Amino acid sequence: MKEVMVRPTHYWSSAGMLLALYVLLQPPELQGLVSSKPNVVIFLADDLGIGDLGCYGNNTVRTPNIDRLAKEGVKLTQHIAAAPVCTPSRAAFLTGRYPIRSGMDESNSYRVLQWLAGSGGLPPNETTFVKILKEQGYTTGLIGKWHLGVNCENRNDHCHHPLQHGFDYFYGMPFSMFGDCQITEPPEQDLPTRYKLWSFTKLIALAVFTLVAARLTHLVPVSWKIIFSIALFGFSFFISWFSSFGFIRFWNCILMKNYEITQQPMKVERAATLMLREAISFIERNKHGPFFLLVSFLHVHTPLVTTENFIGKSSHGLYGDNVEEMDWMVGKILDTLDNGHLTNSTLTYFTSDHGGHLEARKGNAQLGGWNGIYKGGKAMAGWEGGIRVPGLFRWTGMLPEGKIIDEPTSLMDIYPTLVHLAGGTLPQDRVIDGWNLMPLLWGSVQHSEHEFMFHYCGMHLHAVRWHQKDSGNVWKAHYVTPIFKPEGSGGCYETRFCPCSGEGVRHHDPPLLFDLSRDPSEATPLSPDTEPLFHTVLKRIDEAVEEHRRTLGPVPQQLSLYNIVWKPWLQPCCGTFPFCRCDKEKDNM
Repeated sequence: MKEVMVRPTHYWSSAGMLLALYVLLQPPELQGLVSSKPNVVIFLADDLGIGDLGCYGNNTVRTPNIDRLAKEGVKLTQHIAAAPVCTPSRAAFLTGRYPIRSGMDESNSYRVLQWLAGSGGLPPNETTFVKILKEQGYTTGLIGKWHLGVNCENRNDHCHHPLQHGFDYFYGMPFSMFGDCQITEPPEQDLPTRYKLWSFTKLIALAVFTLVAARLTHLVPVSWKIIFSIALFGFSFFISWFSSFGFIRFWNCILMKNYEITQQPMKVERAATLMLREAISFIERNKHGPFFLLVSFLHVHTPLVTTENFIGKSSHGLYGDNVEEMDWMVGKILDTLDNGHLTNSTLTYFTSDHGGHLEARKGNAQLGGWNGIYKGGKAMAGWEGGIRVPGLFRWTGMLPEGKIIDEPTSLMDIYPTLVHLAGGTLPQDRVIDGWNLMPLLWGSVQHSEHEFMFHYCGMHLHAVRWHQKDSGNVWKAHYVTPIFKPEGSGGCYETRFCPCSGEGVRHHDPPLLFDLSRDPSEATPLSPDTEPLFHTVLKRIDEAVEEHRRTLGPVPQQLSLYNIVWKPWLQPCCGTFPFCRCDKEKDNM
């Protein structure tokens, strides 16, 4: 089945005329600036709660540099991630599409890529906005976290690598931070996953033993090639299980520069310094532009590796220290733009991939973020705390200063916004779920283009948001919600995070209904007695769900068990496999 196109081809003509008029009213020096393509710097935090920033109401964590972006630009208060965990959210961000469209959401219990040497990842046939910017003459760079796959069939094919998705330069971590990356921390990989792998390994071993016996006794005409393939597959599962008890950092925690491994395992205590150095260097090398830089922070994902200068400096323990260090890094990069006279020619954007991680704890210490007034957190696709994230835009001289927009927007909107500013065109062979934000940021329109937003937890639709533009209401219907443990808490503290399905969720018929414009905390569900439009609203949302589902088609599942399991032939390795170890960064400090 082919995806059904739902996006109008020409949706920007009136806004384009407005931009032309705006340019004519500017001084000559600004006219020249606007007619050229802006540089773009994106700051993407990892697991940051919307309530962790001063500009979103926090008065105890110091974030002056990020707050400066809000003061000098536009702040979005209803900015939504397309998924509540890393891999699918980042896929949606880069493609402008719900992750279910590209197979980048779970089809079983695995919600993110589990191993760097898995075969799943961002499909090569997806067109990222970075590819389009590169085609329009941009020099493109990614510094930091990727977590969207590396290889498909062998350890050197790099089919999912950032350089295959439009980036000219990559320096950073192709996987993601885990507690396993820090030798002093206990393993963070999901325990149930380990036990499933071990059980599956034993089943495969039994199968191989049986086939060998049958082959030797001539009971079954099975070839040695098939037996060897099954045995190799089982061996990969065994290594996956074995590695999860202490050797993960050698397999998952590495640094890369383009296709070269520069540090294996990664020295996590040096990562922030190296990433900052690379980000500043990229800007200085490409200051004549146009350039695009994605600074994808390892902050503030556990294990919250923080340099000594920031340890113990905040009022919120190690988590606060980590947030304040990230803010300092943002400040250094903004200083680089200022010193290079690039501020007026650069669009800067700050966000997080999803909400703060409520279940991240060490004893009584909270290691995850604060989601403000919003219920829930990371891994919860329905509740606002899992998907409502910061959204800050600054483009000095082009965007208003200190403006606040309380309209539904999405991380997927960055795709059409940047494609437009770069002078490119959107792909016409697929559904793009984001919308160009420039008319809203400029103030030429008052309402977001989003009428409905669909909130998936894996492949399960948990909630739907309806932006009823004529009334100003923002309705939210929850079909499925996680069961908090302990009951009455704001998270699932008995597990690593809340599940999407099974015994850990509760189904609602009729759905729970909230009006976010009156109850953003989702504290009190509406009922037919308290809301006269109750049935009308739910009927319209149900219709929208059916319309949306007709635009979906079958795609290969990138997070299937086969794709996420560790495969020795895909393992990036510095040195001779399996003795992978190097440190090419030690002379660069």
